Amino acid sequence: MKPIFVRGISNQFRLTLAIILSVILLAANHRLEPARESLSSALSPIQYLASVPSAILDWSSESFATRNMLALQNKELLRQQLLMSERLQRFEHLRQENERLRALLGSPAYQDSRKMVAEVMEVASDPSHHYVVLNHGSRSGVFVGQPVVDAQGVVGQVVQVSEMTSRVLLLSDVSHGLPVRITRNDVRLVANGTGELDEIELRHVAKSTDIRVGDLLVTSGLGNRFPEGYPVARVMEVLTEDGQSYARVTAQPLAALDRIRYLLLIWPSPDSGVTLPNQLPVPAADHPAEAAKPDAGTGSANPQGAAANASVPNTSAPNRTTPNTTAPNAAATPSNANGASNAATTQPPAEVH
Repeated sequence: MKPIFVRGISNQFRLTLAIILSVILLAANHRLEPARESLSSALSPIQYLASVPSAILDWSSESFATRNMLALQNKELLRQQLLMSERLQRFEHLRQENERLRALLGSPAYQDSRKMVAEVMEVASDPSHHYVVLNHGSRSGVFVGQPVVDAQGVVGQVVQVSEMTSRVLLLSDVSHGLPVRITRNDVRLVANGTGELDEIELRHVAKSTDIRVGDLLVTSGLGNRFPEGYPVARVMEVLTEDGQSYARVTAQPLAALDRIRYLLLIWPSPDSGVTLPNQLPVPAADHPAEAAKPDAGTGSANPQGAAANASVPNTSAPNRTTPNTTAPNAAATPSNANGASNAATTQPPAEVH
């Protein structure tokens, strides 16, 4: 005869077992990363299958669009194209002037980075974490730490990569931090997520810091993660309270994080000093970077600089006339862009986490 009340496992044994399993998982967390990537790659077809109804609905809505709607969209796109063409003409003039000034100062020119358009497949359902899943993975050359932007500004960075998909952590997540600077006065700060899609905060800002409502925040380039100059947010509120050592500064991201669909993956430029993990090959981009071409006016205005560059061989060793320096002196080596880049190669490249 079975007893009516059977004594089960004691609570103390369950607690001890849970603690032991927790310690084991914490100790072996870094070793489980390959298993996570394999599991994510195995689940990628399911994610693609789950996005099929949404793709069919989008295709249906685009197919049954009225003629008036298409005409209005075409008119708006033509207007935007005209505005962008005018801005592009001004930027082209500024780019050429910048190249002339850099040639006169002997500074290396910045090269455009490679880019690839990606589509959002999934949005995180967990309210405590802000991330999206993209339809490109390691097969396309995506790597952990890769910056992601949209048409308005910075969106976040890649934190997990599988073979066909990748997970992007949004800059509004509480665990995300981004080095920024104010365009008005070049003050450097760190923008942290608050858990709200339309708000980020600047922590540990001294009350004496020159920061105002409306200031534009852009990436500072520190940390060798995000390229310099990409817009991030605009300052919305600056509060200074008595008895507090720091001011409370909040900003609004320029990217619409609650309705993003198409994003842009950015690869570091060759002269950025960023080393890709496992030297992943960079695929052909949707917008290939154009090689830096010297301006016609530059060669005639600075023949000495051109002759100096032509006479210096492109080797990996720094200039011997300036030993134990991280960058060649502009006064000692006139217009030697190759020497500056070669001297910078003596330092170990920044590691991408």
